[in-house]
Amino acid sequence: MTTHEHTGSIKAYLIGFILSIVLTIIPLVLVLEHMLAKTALIASILIAAVLQFVIQLFFFMHIRDGEGPKYNVMALIVGIIFVITIVAGAMWIMEFNSQVQ
Repeated sequence: MTTHEHTGSIKAYLIGFILSIVLTIIPLVLVLEHMLAKTALIASILIAAVLQFVIQLFFFMHIRDGEGPKYNVMALIVGIIFVITIVAGAMWIMEFNSQVQ
């Protein structure tokens, strides 16, 4: 049995690393310099986080690689559903608790 393990090139890792750094610095600058209103700031941070997530998946976790069944993609989707449910529930609870005083 031979296994063919595909790893990314140094160029791909450098591109992913640079994009990750940029997507970390942009929200930091937006927050520190008070460049946007609260709603726009939250939206831009969330957009940067989602882009960062996608970059991590494709450049470092090689989610698109492989020829067999995509069980890792299905597991990822279930994990995303769990995370969204937990985060949305926590935000809903915190919002409810902040209104009751």
